[in-house]
Amino acid sequence: MVENIIDNDTGARIVTPEELDGVRTARVMSFFIDYIIIGLLSIPVALVIGVLGIPTLGLAWGLLPLAPPVVALLYLAATMGGPRQATIGMAFMGVRIRKLDGGAVDPLLACLHGILFWVIHSFALILPLFVSFFSSRKRLLHDVLLGTYVGRA
Repeated sequence: MVENIIDNDTGARIVTPEELDGVRTARVMSFFIDYIIIGLLSIPVALVIGVLGIPTLGLAWGLLPLAPPVVALLYLAATMGGPRQATIGMAFMGVRIRKLDGGAVDPLLACLHGILFWVIHSFALILPLFVSFFSSRKRLLHDVLLGTYVGRA
């Protein structure tokens, strides 16, 4: 179990090199695992919207583009913002998210983490990934902005 040792100067949790070993690869792999899970969870939601479109004369079908993002946010809130502090993919790869002060990530911060990830990566593509090569704790750009990092569980 990882201890919460706080740096007196910065107030940030001290992270050991072992805790960051292989984190970039684990994050990339967990992203693909979670992407598949969110896609599979979106199928029943899309089917329900499809069926609801019949009595609403197609009005409900306007919700179809919103299904995957809403499913993704609910997934992040329940998993990353939950007691395990990790999505299913992250848990499978042995990593979890933490706040710099050692505190738990709440569901709102987990959703904001996902939103910032997509906004930043949709404009800058893979460039934010390079931030992890220069930042402490191998953090990505959205981790830096939110005061979080991903380390070994």
